[in-house]
Amino acid sequence: MSAGAAGEGYKISTRLLLAVLTSAVFISVLNSSMVNVAIPLIREDFGASEAQVSWVITGYLLLYAVGIPLYGRASDIFSLRRAFVLGLAVFAAGSLVCILAPSLPVLVLGRVVQAMGGAAIPALATASVAKVLPPGERGTALGLIVSSVGVGAAIGPVVGGALEQVAGWHSLFYAVLFLMLILIPGAAYALPHTESAGERGFDVPGGLLLGLAAGLFLFGITQGQVAGFGSFSSWGSFLGSALAAAGFAWRITSSEHPFVSPALFRNRGYVAAVIVGFLSMLVNVSCLVSIPLLVSQVNGPLLVSQVNGLSPGSTGLVLAPGAVALAIISPLAGRLSDRIGARRPVYAGLLVMLISVLFLSAFAAGASPVVVALGMLGVGVGFAFTNSPNVNAAAAALPEESTGVGLGIFNGLFFLGGGTGPAVVGAFLAARREAGAGAINPLYGLDAAPFSDAFLLLSVALLLALAASLGLRSGKKAKVPDR
Repeated sequence: MSAGAAGEGYKISTRLLLAVLTSAVFISVLNSSMVNVAIPLIREDFGASEAQVSWVITGYLLLYAVGIPLYGRASDIFSLRRAFVLGLAVFAAGSLVCILAPSLPVLVLGRVVQAMGGAAIPALATASVAKVLPPGERGTALGLIVSSVGVGAAIGPVVGGALEQVAGWHSLFYAVLFLMLILIPGAAYALPHTESAGERGFDVPGGLLLGLAAGLFLFGITQGQVAGFGSFSSWGSFLGSALAAAGFAWRITSSEHPFVSPALFRNRGYVAAVIVGFLSMLVNVSCLVSIPLLVSQVNGPLLVSQVNGLSPGSTGLVLAPGAVALAIISPLAGRLSDRIGARRPVYAGLLVMLISVLFLSAFAAGASPVVVALGMLGVGVGFAFTNSPNVNAAAAALPEESTGVGLGIFNGLFFLGGGTGPAVVGAFLAARREAGAGAINPLYGLDAAPFSDAFLLLSVALLLALAASLGLRSGKKAKVPDR
């Protein structure tokens, strides 16, 4: 099977293209999950405080959130190949800075450079699929990309812990740099050289306002986790984000060549997919963060008691069934959405997630780790059926000239959902612990009421996602070529 690339006189292997895209996504997720594991050792080596070392994560997240929609727009104007290779090269350069970093500020700088390049990966991977493959083949490809996310997130902490123990935290960046240097020539060969589908203007002020809105929102979330949502740094950032968003709205309605057409936000099918993506990612990441707090042997500030007393390795086993389900089912769900449309798989996925979260709230919080793992298996299955069909629906709803920027905004808000959920749930857990009240869920009868309430809160997000999914395009059965 092969796909033609615009402006090319030859055919590019779709399998090779997907191998490059899924490898890039896998490496970027692996990088993040490995570095998260190394934070305690980095803090010890540099003698830094928790607030100081947190910028290794926060600096990366902020630039990542800003960069995703910008790369998405760039893919509508410039060559996919050049933009993607540039992103990988900058990511590799950032990894080298991290390797050589003699101090924490330089390490943070390296992470910022990594993010400036790494933001190209999610933005351009989905844009490449949407631009190169016909509608009847996109779902499977998008599912493979989602699978690579699940695999990277699942094995990253294991690989990172092993490398850190054997060769120190610098070895994590050596590994990423090595993998990137292999991937860059592959991307230069496999990705198409596309031309602009419309005007060649790049609205820099509009792009910066959108990036600023996303970055300040995420900074407000991270400050809410550290200093509380009532702190000036948190609510001030949210205020700044709202002002930047208002400025962006004014810009796209007044500029002759706006960063994105205002019509994009009147596109019901696209907006519905964005809302579903934001809320489903919020719930998925919140569960992935809350479950280790629930079953861990370490009593943190959010824990009401030592619930299960599991080691980090055993905690990973509780999360593993969901990650494996995500990796296996995502391509199948994507292919199913190619055949029957996206709406029904998304409905089914959200319903499975809702039932699983309600199960966690009523029966699993504080129960046996096996019961908790069963609930997380359901969350993983539901997210797999939701995610790739929903991305497929977003791509199908976009006009050709706005595919890149539309998917860039989609991925940016998807990413913000993942950052928002844990902070909101963390604050909610702390508040419920201080209140010392019984569980809200009348079916709950165990000893971890704040966690039961938190999962019940996540069910509200899923109900909103189900309501939003009513706006998805129903989609007609796509004709998938014989293989």
